[in-house]
This record gives sequence, C-alpha cells and structure tokens, in this order.
Amino acid sequence: MAKRDYSLVGPDAERAVEVGLASAKWYHSDITRSEMKKLLKRTDGPAVRDSIVLFGAMFAFAGIGIAMWPSLWSMPVWLAYGVIYGSAMDSRWHECGHGTAFRTPLFNDVIYEIASFCMIRNSVTWRWSHFRHHTDTIIVGRDPEIVAMRPPRLFRIFLNFFGIVDAWKGWSRMLLNASGRLSEEERTFIPEAEQPKVVRVARIWTGIYAVTIGSAFALSSVLPLMLIGLPRLFGAWHHVMCGVLQHAGLAENVLDHRLNTRTVYMNPVSRFLYWNMNYHVEHHMYPMVPFWQLPSLHERIRHDLPAANPSIYHAYRELWPVLKRQLRYEDFFLKRSLPPSAKPYREDFHGAALG
Repeated sequence: MAKRDYSLVGPDAERAVEVGLASAKWYHSDITRSEMKKLLKRTDGPAVRDSIVLFGAMFAFAGIGIAMWPSLWSMPVWLAYGVIYGSAMDSRWHECGHGTAFRTPLFNDVIYEIASFCMIRNSVTWRWSHFRHHTDTIIVGRDPEIVAMRPPRLFRIFLNFFGIVDAWKGWSRMLLNASGRLSEEERTFIPEAEQPKVVRVARIWTGIYAVTIGSAFALSSVLPLMLIGLPRLFGAWHHVMCGVLQHAGLAENVLDHRLNTRTVYMNPVSRFLYWNMNYHVEHHMYPMVPFWQLPSLHERIRHDLPAANPSIYHAYRELWPVLKRQLRYEDFFLKRSLPPSAKPYREDFHGAALG
C-alpha cells in the first residue's frame, strides 16, 4: 500500500472523495425514536453543577498557589490547577462546541470560548475542524484531528503528554492568524465568511498573552504565566492519556464507528475531568446526545458494540502492542470482536488491510 498522506490537501484527500469516503453515510446502532427523544433532552442542571465544581476548584487552586508562591510546597497545587486548565478544558471545549452541554446557548458559548483559550484552539477554526472530524472520522486526508497516524509517531505522542507539540503549534498558529493569514489546510474546511473571525480571535488572544508576558517581566516573576499559558504544558497529561485511546490502533477509512473508535470504562475522577467522553463510540454515533446521557446511551446499545475496555490500564495494555507493530507494518490495526447480538461490521475498507 502507498504511504499515507494525512495532509488535507494531498492525494489521499482527493482519493477519499473519489471512493465515496468523504461526507458518507455511517452505521448507527438501532435505537427507538422515543428512546432517542429522551436521550436528546437538554437541561442546564448537570453542566451547571459540574462547572461550579470545576471552576470553583480552579479558582481555589489558583488562590492557594499564589498565596504559597514561590514555595516548592505549592507545586502539587499548581499541578492540580494545571490538570483543570490543560485537560478538563479539553472536554469542556468539546462538549460546549457541540452545543449539547447546556440547554442555554449562551452558557455553551461562554464556556467554549474560555476552554478554547486554555487549550490554545482558535474557537472558530476548531468548531469547523471538529465538524469535519465527525463527518469524516479517521478518514485519511479528510480528518484534521487524527492523533495516532501510521506509522505512529510515538515520540510526538510522548511529548504531547507535556503539551510540548500541540501547545507550541497552537501558539504558532495563533500568531499566524493574528497576522491576518490562515494556513492552506485551514482554508479547506473554514468557510470564507468565517475566516475574518479566526483572525479576530487570534488577535484578542495575542493581546492577552502580551499582557501576561509583560506582567511577568514587570514583576520579575513567572507567576503570571503559571496562571495563563504554562498550565497548558504541565496539565496536558490527562487529556492526552484519555484522548489517545479514542481512535489509536483502530481502523482507518471505514464507515462504522465500532471499527475506528473505542469506549473505555474510567474511574469517577477521570470521567468528571473527561466529561464522559470515554463513551466515545456512543458519542460518535450520536454526537448530539449530551455528555450526562452517554452512560444511558451506552446501556441501550452496548449489545451492538465491541466490549468496552474495563480500564485505562487495560486499554493501553491492548493498544501498546498494536502501535509497536504498526512501526513495522503500518497497515496493521486492531479489529475488535462484536458480541453475538450485534449486527456485522460495515466494512467499507476501500483498500485498508485487516489486522
């Protein structure tokens, strides 16, 4: 098989369109209309509750960290603040970007903008990027959010546990956009009418960072950057740990989320930080179901899904040998077994090899 080109402007992007993988019809597990109506019901309650807890903890950790600065005893407090800033904001960005977390649109928009800033994801660019990710999930040349490419760049994934690659890429893209320019790939999925908004957001963010960096110099202290910027690095590990498991090691160029997406049972703390995105097959099949309903959706369709990994550890124990083998055989992937009650996989492989 020819080497994959994950660029959105390369030959694989053209091929995906030619063979019918772009904007295609995906498999969905059966669920009755009445059940789906209940699952799609919106309310502000769960997200308001979780936001009060999350932002309350964030402000508390920040306050304690400032009070204890520069004592080394403040480091555990800053690490906790960092996980909220650099990891929990990833799931808040995600769910509020879908507009499903809150019933009130304004609440979704406000949290989405805050989370986008923390994660250094332009709120306009990534709204369209994530729309493409759901339309063409793990379709080579079409999906701009593929984390584990083939062969897997393991050192890059390792660096991202410390935010080193994605954060620097985000800051670089922020400065590019602030100069009034968009990348060639951005222009492939952001409508022309939306592109000036990308520039406006980038310029606002650049101004915030300029004030933060200026304050650090004025105070001769890194403390302002401990509040804004640096937590994206030292707090990234949890969202990367969870995010890698979403699709890594599974099939590419298929139209069945059971083949390219993974559900993992997680502990209550990780589920809170990740906002139930561990139910990821369910989320991709029915992305408009709110985060707090995903466990119920899972129970309704689990008879049609591969067995969920029972823990984060189990999922990585399963994934690691696959990634190592892909270093030598990039066409290899893990095909997970379905229960007897499930409908067969929809295997629209279009040239992908079975693992």
